[in-house]
Amino acid sequence: MDTPYILVLYYSRNGSVAAMAREVARGVEMAGMAAKLRTVPPVSPVCEATAPDIPAEGDIYCTVDELEHCAGLALGSPTRFGNMAAPLKYFLDGTSDLWMNGQLINKPAGVFTSTASLHGGQESTLLSMMLPLLHQGMVILGVPYSETALTTTRAGGTPYGPSHHAGTDNAPLTNDEIALCKALGKRLAATAAKLASHQSSGAQ
Repeated sequence: MDTPYILVLYYSRNGSVAAMAREVARGVEMAGMAAKLRTVPPVSPVCEATAPDIPAEGDIYCTVDELEHCAGLALGSPTRFGNMAAPLKYFLDGTSDLWMNGQLINKPAGVFTSTASLHGGQESTLLSMMLPLLHQGMVILGVPYSETALTTTRAGGTPYGPSHHAGTDNAPLTNDEIALCKALGKRLAATAAKLASHQSSGAQ
C-alpha cells in the first residue's frame, strides 16, 4: 500500500506563500503523516511560452496524478485582486477528469494565502479558493478558535485558513502565523487519518 500523504500545493511569487507551505508541511509531519510539497509553473499571455519540466530551484511542479492520490490537500496562493493567482487557477481548471470520476470526494482540504496589505483581500481569496474544492466534493477544514494564535495575532490569521501579512517589504512570518500554518497541517493530517481508518473499518 502506498504511504498516504497530504499534498501541499501552492504558487508563490516572492517566497511568502512558499514559506507558509513549508510550515503547513511541518504541521502535517508533526501529526505523523507525510507531506508532499508541490508548486505550479507561472502562466504567460504568450502562447509559445513554456516552463521546463523541472524548475531550476524550489519544489517541483505538481501533477494531476499526485493530486488524485493524495489523502488530503492544502492549497496556497498569494492574493490577486481578492482571488487566487492565475497559475493555481489554471492548474485546477485542468482537473475536470478528477471531478467527473469523483476522485477527490470526501478528502479533507484547507487553504492559505499571503497579501502585501493587511486588508488586501485575504478572506475573499481564501473563500474563493474553497469553491473549486467544494465542486470536487472535498471536506473543507478551517482553523478553529481553539488555536489561541487566532485571537492573539496582530498580523495574518483567519478561521477560513492561515494567512500572512507580508507588507511591501516582504516581511517574514510571525510566530502566530507560523502556529496557524502548522495547526492547519496537523488538522488535515489528523482528519485524513481518521477518514482512512473509518473507510478501512468498513463503517458506513
